[in-house]
Amino acid sequence: MILEAARVLTAAGPLEPGWVQVDGTRIAAVGAGRAEGPAARSFDGTLAPGFVDAHVHGGGGQGFDDAGPAAAAGIAAAHLRHGTTSMVASLVTAPLAALTASVRRLRALVEDGTLAGIHLEGPWLSPEHRGAHDAGQLRTPDRAEVEELLGAGGGTVRMVTIAPELKGSLEAIGSLVSRGVVVAVGHTGADYERTRAALAAGSRAGTHVFNGMRPIHHRDPGPVPALLEDPDVFAEVIADGVHLHPAIVRLVFASPARTVLVTDAMAAAAAPDGAYRLGGLDVVVRAGEARLAAGGSIAGSTLTLDAAVRYAVNVAGIPLVDAVRAATETPAQMLGLAEVGSIEASRRADLVALDADLNVEAVMRAGAWVQPGAE
Repeated sequence: MILEAARVLTAAGPLEPGWVQVDGTRIAAVGAGRAEGPAARSFDGTLAPGFVDAHVHGGGGQGFDDAGPAAAAGIAAAHLRHGTTSMVASLVTAPLAALTASVRRLRALVEDGTLAGIHLEGPWLSPEHRGAHDAGQLRTPDRAEVEELLGAGGGTVRMVTIAPELKGSLEAIGSLVSRGVVVAVGHTGADYERTRAALAAGSRAGTHVFNGMRPIHHRDPGPVPALLEDPDVFAEVIADGVHLHPAIVRLVFASPARTVLVTDAMAAAAAPDGAYRLGGLDVVVRAGEARLAAGGSIAGSTLTLDAAVRYAVNVAGIPLVDAVRAATETPAQMLGLAEVGSIEASRRADLVALDADLNVEAVMRAGAWVQPGAE
């Protein structure tokens, strides 16, 4: 199968026009200009790699925290229709037994390829910067608890968020990194020096930078400058017009850190407004904005990654190539996903076609077309 497009965003740079040859589940070849053979499908817009979302709590009316296998697969399908071909399931703070049960339920979906991994966003977070996490379940890292959760995952826990100021956090970071887990600094009141110590211990990401963190002060910079000044750090950004001002989105993209667009989506993504749950907390969604019923704190988002790319380009003014890279190649690198995230020979044939307005026109995952969403 040969696909042509007015613009193909390849690992080496944009081709205008370009073509992609798909053989089975893989990309066989990529080239500039028009293909010599007949194209199975031609697109007037942009052909990009399938999106990679490293931070998702739910979608399509369901959340990963209490979803069985069928519901969890439905969450992945809801985001797939919006171009997300690789997804990490994020779990919020909960009692150890509940977290362990969720990890065990999701493990099979990682092993069969439906999900790209599991992300534990909690319980090792700062009470003062907890956001939409249950304050009564927050705790300091415990070696036995860490081992139980990793054991339940059987290698599928790919990412963990930790507040590095907590007692035992640096030791936990070192232990997690030694097991191949990506550790992110997040939901934290850590100062600059403690954040740098977490990076020295092996942490290499920031969970939704600026959100759930102490703010910058010119004499006490806190975690954000420590993360953004480091070219080895992956900085998550929620580009939805609720979490960050467009100027802050531009600031992160312009920093030495490597920007990763994420959704932090909860159950109401690709679903109607209404009443929902995030972990054990009640959430009310109005006009697409999710907030805790008690207190009004932002409670994730209703974002999909195609909408994040559109916001980054059309509102924040980020160049299309950079915005797409932040939703594809960079998160794949952060997560260690070698087969996805770019259009090049031998990679899995995950592709998303975007029209002139950057709306999803078609989606391919592992060489098979799926129907794009119209929510």
